[in-house]
Amino acid sequence: MSLVQSRVLRAQLHQPSPSDLLEFLRAHLYSGECLVQIAGECEITYVGRAASMAEAGDYLVVVKCDGSLQVHGPRGVKPVNWQPRTDELALSLEDGRALLRAERTSPAEMVQVAFLEPALVQALELRHASGFVLSGSEAQMQAALARNPELIEPGLSVLERELLVGVGGVDLYARDAQGRFVVVELKRGKATHEAVHQLERYVTAVRAQVAAPVRGILAAPAVTAPARTQLERLGLEFREVTALPVLEEEPLQPGLF
Repeated sequence: MSLVQSRVLRAQLHQPSPSDLLEFLRAHLYSGECLVQIAGECEITYVGRAASMAEAGDYLVVVKCDGSLQVHGPRGVKPVNWQPRTDELALSLEDGRALLRAERTSPAEMVQVAFLEPALVQALELRHASGFVLSGSEAQMQAALARNPELIEPGLSVLERELLVGVGGVDLYARDAQGRFVVVELKRGKATHEAVHQLERYVTAVRAQVAAPVRGILAAPAVTAPARTQLERLGLEFREVTALPVLEEEPLQPGLF
């Protein structure tokens, strides 16, 4: 039976039958709100750039809210198999066993978990962490990256800071190693869908003013999964910036007297 234990633990089942396990997974995997863990005897199959099979054994299967999957054994920090940025999670019942398939299309890969004797399944509702935030103000981040644009991309040179384009001020207006113009939007914390929308508006405004290719880069310590998907759909880019150089203070101009 499903038990709610606390704010974090939304529900759990002990030694579920294959049909009960599938019902539980359908209820909690597709909501996008829960991290789901399944512990017990499993068989893991991978098909993609290579092929592999982990023989039946005891594993901990973790499926996060974004659909990414990890399969952990009893030792070590590295999962025995994983599937990042899953495009599809499929559940089925075959030969009396519950199956979970995690697939993505680019590259074409599939991880299948066959649950032989599931001992425990639980759905955890974890609060979104505030996330890593770079120290200092956004103005200090802008100044540091303006002096060190190679932290965003090798060969990048900054042309202007706070370039006004009608819809706002572009944090960094730059040129890449191939001579293309680059609009850079900066965020000190995890970038969200709103940051992508802001970058898109700036890129559109600049493209209307120059007769040359214009790229858009969102630079931040991290980005949410929906924001990354939106970036890819719009042909924009993300660069992870997790550390900034310490800026030396500009020397003060000496007075006349």
